[in-house]
Amino acid sequence: MRPDSGRIRLILDLRRGGITETRVLAAMEQVPREMFVPETFRDRAYDATALPIGHHQTVSEPLIVAQMTQALEVGERHKVLEIGTGSGYQSMVLARLCRRLYTIERHPELLHGAEARFTHFRLTNITSQVGDGTLGWPRQAPFDRIMVTAAAAAVPEALVGQLAVGGIMVVPVGAPDGGQSLMRVRRGENGAETEVLLDVHFVPLISDRESG
Repeated sequence: MRPDSGRIRLILDLRRGGITETRVLAAMEQVPREMFVPETFRDRAYDATALPIGHHQTVSEPLIVAQMTQALEVGERHKVLEIGTGSGYQSMVLARLCRRLYTIERHPELLHGAEARFTHFRLTNITSQVGDGTLGWPRQAPFDRIMVTAAAAAVPEALVGQLAVGGIMVVPVGAPDGGQSLMRVRRGENGAETEVLLDVHFVPLISDRESG
């Protein structure tokens, strides 16, 4: 399938899937997904499925990317933290919507590939680093928005603590081999409120303490 026809189909699928935010639809249309998947999967770049990108990681299916992005309610002046850069696809979508994106990836090879794509597309509002995403990015906190692209066992309190008052975090929560829910966390003056959005399936969020 030609990329142009794939993107047209993508936007139609996203609208049918309940994506109504015009800025999100525009960002999704502008990002060439085929550039963020391995060459062997490029003919499936616009299919409604997650695709492997190496290191037991995946790039989420387009509708999930759009649903998470819409749920995050990103504004053009927002400072955003992304946990799990992966191939950089979600990062590029977010970068088109916010003022500044900070993104963390624990696999150096994946991050280097993503950074090469950011350079290719001349994205200048992304700062990236290799690190333990469960710890967030304390030196750059607070953030207006936080997106987590791997499933945590529970809502990560360290990340909630790095949200600005009035900020929003979107995070999958649940066991890797069990039910997972996409949660939206809003931080208020007196604590955080959580909301269940939909059922999802993500690779687990792993800390360096757990892996080593």
